[in-house]
Amino acid sequence: MLLLIDAGNTRVKWGVPRDDAWSAEIAGQWLHAGAVARDDVDALPQAWQGLTVTRVVVSNVAGTGMREALEANVRAACGDRIAIEWFASQAQLAGLRNFYKHPAQLGCDRFASAIGAHALFPDRALIVATCGTATTVDAVTADGAFIGGMILPGLGVMASSLALNTAQLPQIQTISEVTTPFADNTTDAIIAGCIAAQTGAIERAVVGHRAQHGDVLCVVAGGAGPLLASYLAMPCEKVDNLVLIGLHVAASV
Repeated sequence: MLLLIDAGNTRVKWGVPRDDAWSAEIAGQWLHAGAVARDDVDALPQAWQGLTVTRVVVSNVAGTGMREALEANVRAACGDRIAIEWFASQAQLAGLRNFYKHPAQLGCDRFASAIGAHALFPDRALIVATCGTATTVDAVTADGAFIGGMILPGLGVMASSLALNTAQLPQIQTISEVTTPFADNTTDAIIAGCIAAQTGAIERAVVGHRAQHGDVLCVVAGGAGPLLASYLAMPCEKVDNLVLIGLHVAASV
């Protein structure tokens, strides 16, 4: 049984796929899956209790403290002899060629997401927008070249930063949908502006990628992905747990 873990800046998500070997037919289908807040990582052994795990693959962008906590919790749930594979970006893997200037410096979650998107939508030029604590917008060619991307504050971080760095703007507790780009109150004006900034970056990436590589499919993932997708000016594919899907693809190589 294969356990896949995506440790991000806000949440730790995990999944056990229906089959250890990835195929398009079972992509994103999990025998078991869950998520915990970053501060609740020590609850994971209870969630994994009873699973017969033989292999663990982890994408971790949450630092060394999280790595230590995950290692301890995996071993508590699965035994001391379990092999833990720490997923890392490299020059080439699972049909994707990484053209980052220094391939190992590409965030492993971005690399996994790009692998997953390319496997789900082969032979398509892609913009992969992962909208979480940070929003990353990456370009992949139809033949599997990761050519680079952009990183900007995520939707929630962007909204919160206005309140933290200005004297009179309110703290945004929740991001809700807005019906007009020209809001008649300050809270909705902040949300409308942040949505416009996020979707504008994604749309600009699609236009730029299209100019070089023809027809482009936009793939949207991450916690804020469904909300932002509804404001995009072009069709897109929404994918849950894209990092986990990418880890599954890579683990099958």
